[in-house]
Amino acid sequence: MAATNEPVQYRELREVTLLERVLKARRLSPVVAVSLFAAIISIALGLFHLFIALYGAPESMSFRSTHLVVMLNLAVLLNPLCRQSILDPVLRPGAPGNALRCFGFAVDLALVASALAIEVYTLADVEALLAREGEISNTDMVAGTALVLLVLEATRRAVGWGMVVITGFFIVQTLYGNLFPGIFYGAPVSLTDFIDHQYVQSTGIFGLPLLVAATYIILFIIFSGILIRSGAGQFFIDLAVALTGRQIGGPAKAAVVASAFLGTVSGSSTANAVTTGSFTIPLMKRLGYRARFAAAVEACASSGGQITPPIMGAAAFIMAEFMRVSYLSIMVAAVIPTFLYFATVYFMVHIEAGKRGVRRMPPEDLPDLAMVLGEGWHLLLSLVVLIGLLSVGYTATLSGVWGIIVLVGLTFVNARTRMSPVDFLAALESGVRSAVPVTIACACAGIIIGSVYMSGLGLRFTNSVIEMAGGNLFFLLMLTGLAAIVLGMGITSVAVYITVAALIVPALIDMKVNPYAAHMFAFYYGVVSAITPPVAITAFAAAAIAGSPPMATAFEAARIGVAKYIVPFVFVYNPSLLFQGPWYLTLYSFAAAMAGVWGVSLGLEGWYRGPIGAAGRLLAGASGILLMWPPGTAPLGISGFLLNLAGGLALGGLMIARFRSANLAPVAAVESGDGR
Repeated sequence: MAATNEPVQYRELREVTLLERVLKARRLSPVVAVSLFAAIISIALGLFHLFIALYGAPESMSFRSTHLVVMLNLAVLLNPLCRQSILDPVLRPGAPGNALRCFGFAVDLALVASALAIEVYTLADVEALLAREGEISNTDMVAGTALVLLVLEATRRAVGWGMVVITGFFIVQTLYGNLFPGIFYGAPVSLTDFIDHQYVQSTGIFGLPLLVAATYIILFIIFSGILIRSGAGQFFIDLAVALTGRQIGGPAKAAVVASAFLGTVSGSSTANAVTTGSFTIPLMKRLGYRARFAAAVEACASSGGQITPPIMGAAAFIMAEFMRVSYLSIMVAAVIPTFLYFATVYFMVHIEAGKRGVRRMPPEDLPDLAMVLGEGWHLLLSLVVLIGLLSVGYTATLSGVWGIIVLVGLTFVNARTRMSPVDFLAALESGVRSAVPVTIACACAGIIIGSVYMSGLGLRFTNSVIEMAGGNLFFLLMLTGLAAIVLGMGITSVAVYITVAALIVPALIDMKVNPYAAHMFAFYYGVVSAITPPVAITAFAAAAIAGSPPMATAFEAARIGVAKYIVPFVFVYNPSLLFQGPWYLTLYSFAAAMAGVWGVSLGLEGWYRGPIGAAGRLLAGASGILLMWPPGTAPLGISGFLLNLAGGLALGGLMIARFRSANLAPVAAVESGDGR
């Protein structure tokens, strides 16, 4: 058993914000001044949104443009040109490249000034601007063109080149559709009409994605920032360790549970992996897990935060708007798939622990559950209040703002969580800054949606994809999943979902797929790229902490997170798993699916109280698939219920046989090799 002697330490989860750095600065420098400006506009935007949520929004164009311009400024300042960070000095005495750094600093300031100038122009007479829809002036053209370019540059800095390239393709296809072949061929759109739609009308940059980001997402991310600032991150880790630490494989199970807790309020799988992984990965290695496996478990658990209610990586709000349903219904629909995913990771961890002979955590390393709950129960209560408000009919906006108000009040219950005025302002700043990539991605996605709308590509693409799949739903789902994974390698999960929802989801709905299942399928496969080679960013981040080979860790994560690939197909064919149908069918399907993912886990791990061999693995995996088979279908004339029964009997027989065999001749645990 390859155990390590690495020290186990908790990590301070409270971020040192720009505001706190500025307050500690001894002199005013260009860096301090810019940091102060970024902190002030972040806090001001946070307070602005809290006020708007309580008392109502102003005219829509003014509201959205104000939100966007602040986010554009933050995207530029937080990702400066020619410097690694906003905190890096503009000039380093005697250092090479000073001229380049000064040039980059000047460009950043010019972009900030341009964004502010566009906002002043937009707000100067917004009614007159909107009245010119369809007949915009030359000045409107200049302002609109500059705004499109600013959004693209902010996207490059805050999101990455991938989304810029994809958006650029749709822009060029819209303007020069007559030069493209096949389904991309279409009548060209003039630059004037393009800017009119993107800037003045609500079908482009200021469209639905940005509206959702400015109305709902920002409030929930601020809620998350305040919750983490109050010490909830550390509390969630302590609680997870206290709940699972005494079990076999407790450290890895703690990683799963802690990441699930953090996932309820976190929208970043990579940040989640770095936060919890800095504690759980060394602990897993210390007690005997392979480094590769430890990193993969953390990556899978952390990426699960993207699909965990209530925030779901911010996509839940956009999904609700696209489908014109309540946000609460999206949350409810996501519960069972999320549970199945985390259950699969948990099962893998449990089986691996027995397979590798992983020790339990020493009692002295375990926090006391009663003490942990006594110090942090009120933080959990804030989530209960938030979900309760949604359940009784409050809008997502009012639920979010009252959730924040209640949370701030609850922090005063315990001295450890009590927030000072600086803490509150720092939490606002942190929350708004965390929302920058999401907002910029939404604005850029608005350009894509506007382009697809103007070029007519959406309808052509939908018809072509259905034709390509030959009318076969399974093939269409395969194409959709592949497209979402490829897109997810270059852009954020929110942007992937928006793009796939605009292009392919209509094709799924045309083939009679339940709308909830169609949208959730697109979302799941947009998220899964975080653990899918070759661009598995979350797995790579966890591998860096574990010291394991990045690509091998990514393949291990894809194996452990297999439910993310399988479950979406299951709920498309059996939407009762999304609470779409009678409750008894939902309960039955959930129980059968839980047994199914257990069978798949046994097949992939090849262990149950000892090795089960190739035939046993094949039987376990096949049994799991049969258990997850939709009960209402009848492939080859065989009832889905009978397939479920056959799978259950086969899996049960395998487990009974292994149980008896293990009792007669116990098998020694497998050695873990080099620990990598």
